[in-house]
Formats: sequence, C-alpha cells, structure tokens
Amino acid sequence: MEEKKKILDISIIDVFKILKADFRKVCIYSCTAGVIGVILAFATPKIYKSTVILAPEESGSSFSGSLSSLASMVGMNMKIGQTGDALYPEIYPDLMESTGFIVGMFPVTVTKSKSGETYTYFDYLQKHQKLAFYEYPIDWLNSLKEKFSDDEQTKAGHKVDSKHLTKKEFDIVKAINGKMNCSVDKKTNVITIVVKDQDPQIAATIADSAQMHLQRTITDYRTKKARVDLEYMQQLFDEAHKEYSKARQKYAAFGDSYQNLKMQSYVLKGDELENEMQLKYTIYQQVVEQLQLAKAKVQERTPAFTIVQEATVPVKHSSRPKIVTLIIWMILGFLLRTGMLLWHNRQQFINV
Repeated sequence: MEEKKKILDISIIDVFKILKADFRKVCIYSCTAGVIGVILAFATPKIYKSTVILAPEESGSSFSGSLSSLASMVGMNMKIGQTGDALYPEIYPDLMESTGFIVGMFPVTVTKSKSGETYTYFDYLQKHQKLAFYEYPIDWLNSLKEKFSDDEQTKAGHKVDSKHLTKKEFDIVKAINGKMNCSVDKKTNVITIVVKDQDPQIAATIADSAQMHLQRTITDYRTKKARVDLEYMQQLFDEAHKEYSKARQKYAAFGDSYQNLKMQSYVLKGDELENEMQLKYTIYQQVVEQLQLAKAKVQERTPAFTIVQEATVPVKHSSRPKIVTLIIWMILGFLLRTGMLLWHNRQQFINV
C-alpha cells in the first residue's frame, strides 16, 4: 500500500487569535527590547567618518589610454603601453592594508577635539579609546594577561619593527586596519580613503595623513631608480668639479711661477697643463649636463595627484540613528515573544 503524504494545515485565523489574546505581553516584550536597544546604543561610542578622494596621474600614451578606457567600460583591465610599474591604482587598497604601511601611521600626532590633548596615534588607540559595553570583559582579560606576562619589547624606547611585532603592536595594527578603508574605481582610477574614529578631528587628521603617506610611498617607489641615478651623477659631479679645480690651480700656479721664462720645455709644460685643464673642464661640463638631466628625470617620474576632496572634520556622526535602533530592537522583541507564543500553542493552529 502506498503511504499517505502528510499535509500541514496552518490556520492563519487561529494564529491571529493567539496573538490577540497575548497582545499585552507582546507589547511588553517589544517595549522592553526597545528600551534595552536604546540603552545599548547610548553605551556604544559614536563613530565619525572622514573621506579623502584623489585621482592619480595616468601613465601611457593617449592611444593606449583610450584603449584602456574602452576596456574598463566592459570590465576588462588592460595595461597597454604603460611604464611597467608594479604599483598601479588597483593594488593601493592592498598597499594600505600592509603591515609596513600601517606601522608608518603609528607616530602620527593627533589632537582630541574637545580636550585638545595631543598623542601619537599608537598611544591614542592603546590608552585613550572609549569602549563599548561588550568590550569591557575582553579589555579586563587582556589587562589581566599583561600583568602576568613579561614582554621586554613593550618597554619604553622600544623601536617598532614591522617584521617582528609585539602582541600590543599587532592588536593596534588590526585596530587601524579596521578603521581605514581604501577603494578604487576601476573605470576612473579615482581613489577613495575613508577613516572612521570616535573623535571627528582625529578621523580627519588620520585621513589626511593616510593620503599623504600613500602619495609618499608611491612617489618613493616610482622615483627610486631615478633618485639612485641622481645620487650617482652627484658623485660624478663632485669628483669632476674637484679634478677641474685641481687642474686649474696647477695651471695658474705654473703660469705665475714661470711667466717670464721663454724656454721651450716650460712652454710645452704650460701647454700640457692648459690642455689638461681644458679636458677636465670639458668632462665637468658634460657631467653638469647629465646631472641636470638626472634631476629632470626625478621630476618627470614624480607622480601627480589631484585632490578631488580634502579631509574635513565631520559634523555629524555616522553611527546608526537611535530611532532605527529602537525600531530594530522592538521588532526583535516582537519576534521573540511571537515565536515563543506560537511554539507553545502550535497544536492549536497546526493540523496534520
């Protein structure tokens, strides 16, 4: 014999009757949950966001740039005719998330907007952050661990090494990583840096510092070879100038000592010193030209950034509004009571 399929028959009318009979408790649960939500919202520190938008200099010929623009419209990423840089805009977010980049933000000086107190960003995050209600037990456990741990690297005067971080430094790196966000528009290569913090002025300060730190990192990378060449040409210039000065002094000294002598050997000696001086001068002139070209090359390789939007101190916080929190928690309270009520009375409206 074939088994009969079980069919669930739920009576919506009976559900409404059960809820209507328990309407008072449903309201109590919703209001209580709403009050709890508002209390928790006030116990959580406000968060402010500051945004910086900048556009990097495009590289490559106009033809390749046109092809890249057309390719970006269909979701392709073509690097035609570019200079072969390893740092292109698409990896700037990864660069800002790297440990070395974040450690470079540790010594940035920040000032609290209300008190005017000044700290390094590292000290500010370590000692002067307000905690949310749920973070107090974790902070208490961490402080308890620190009392029983003996970390020599945390003593004063310790130099931060991005390759060998202490536990505290690693925690600060994670905290900064969670506060900074970098995104790149694949079509326009426009870079957006967003920094959030409990203090609006510090949020703007760190956003501006992150932008400058990113620009400095990219500039150092792109001009590295040109700066090495410039340093080498500067050494050649110093040597050529020194050699030319010596040859000129020798020729002048010889001329002053033997200016009244007409002997052929002295004339030949004078011509030899003059030729040597002219040779040194020619070399010196060539090195001067190469030095100027090396300086121009550094300037040429230095990327330009257009600041579309500067970092500004936010006026309003970006945390969730209290009314939204109230509504969400009231809905959660309503669902909790409704779920409990329907589960206990499920036999009244479910027929199998």
